[in-house]
Amino acid sequence: MAGLHALANPLKAMTTNLLDFDLHGLQAFCESLGEKRFRAQQLFRWIHQKGESDFDRMTDLAVGFRHKLKQHALIKGLDKISEHTSADGTIKWLFSVGNGDAIEAVYIPESDRGTLCVSSQAGCAVGCRFCSTGHQGFSRNLTTAEITAQLWMAEHHLRQKLGRSERVISNVVMMGMGEPLQNYSALVPALKTMLDDHGYGLSRRRVTVSTSGVVPMMDRLGEDCPVALAVSLHAPTDALRDVLVPLNVKYPLAELMQASLRYLDHAPRDFITFEYCMLSGVNDQPEHAQLLIDLIARSGVGGQGLSCKLNLIPFNPFPASGLVRSSVEAVGRFAQQLQQAGLVTTVRKTRGDDIDAACGQLAGDVVDRTKLAQRKSSQRVIPVVVSPL
Repeated sequence: MAGLHALANPLKAMTTNLLDFDLHGLQAFCESLGEKRFRAQQLFRWIHQKGESDFDRMTDLAVGFRHKLKQHALIKGLDKISEHTSADGTIKWLFSVGNGDAIEAVYIPESDRGTLCVSSQAGCAVGCRFCSTGHQGFSRNLTTAEITAQLWMAEHHLRQKLGRSERVISNVVMMGMGEPLQNYSALVPALKTMLDDHGYGLSRRRVTVSTSGVVPMMDRLGEDCPVALAVSLHAPTDALRDVLVPLNVKYPLAELMQASLRYLDHAPRDFITFEYCMLSGVNDQPEHAQLLIDLIARSGVGGQGLSCKLNLIPFNPFPASGLVRSSVEAVGRFAQQLQQAGLVTTVRKTRGDDIDAACGQLAGDVVDRTKLAQRKSSQRVIPVVVSPL
């Protein structure tokens, strides 16, 4: 049975979850069972295009092959804890990933697309000041199967719910819980499954990885699986970004911007998206806008600024942050200043905030193995000042 209800298979612990494989990995697995590689394509289509988890229903596979699969493999999604639907149609799922950890995935329907926001970790070790996930600490990386399962389950559940046989999810954004590039080895096979024509057949332009700036992995992603890239910028200076995005201490702005420029050589689009969370009195002043303009202008080559799009994100408050959303007027002035400087700038529409499904609000339920709460209580709070310029 496909979708959200296709869960645990009562097989022994030695079985392999086939959601862990991209097509290349599934081919190797089939060969290990003594089968031809082309069998993997048939199996891959059954799993991802049809959402099937019962080997007996895969009628064009040889009976002997199906018997081997039942002995050595299973197709197991995630246990759904809850599902909430926003007034605007956004759907948020809470999934258990075992040992007290739970993650969230969000479906955002629009007139011309259906976007799924996918998590890559249980918690997050980066600890951005404005992100609810970061305030929970970090438990562990998700497996490839756990990343892929979010798309597998959401896609086929939505097809059943909407009575559709064609693809519902047209875009995937790795913008859920976690820093995707800190879980690189599990991320890339999941991305390849999303892109594979025998899988979900998504365009590279419609799969986006968001990163807080893990510079070495940005370079590797450009070589291994160049999908669209969104960089969480949020500040125009190192002094301010060190406070808002602690990873900046390791990979400061000069390195991050040069890595973004290098990524353009491989990117499916001719620009990088920079995400900028608008925080009242913190990073939303005219001097911050000008510093952002200057940063982008000097980060290109040949006198040209770095080709990019600025995505201004209204902050979605949560109690532990101590931060306040910029006013509509402040966001408008900031956007206008960037646009007048020739930068393509959009303001993200907030979706699903009534069910805590908006950007920065995904929290799930994480057993923090980094003891973040204890460390925070023993450290001096660093104030966020208006203009550390």
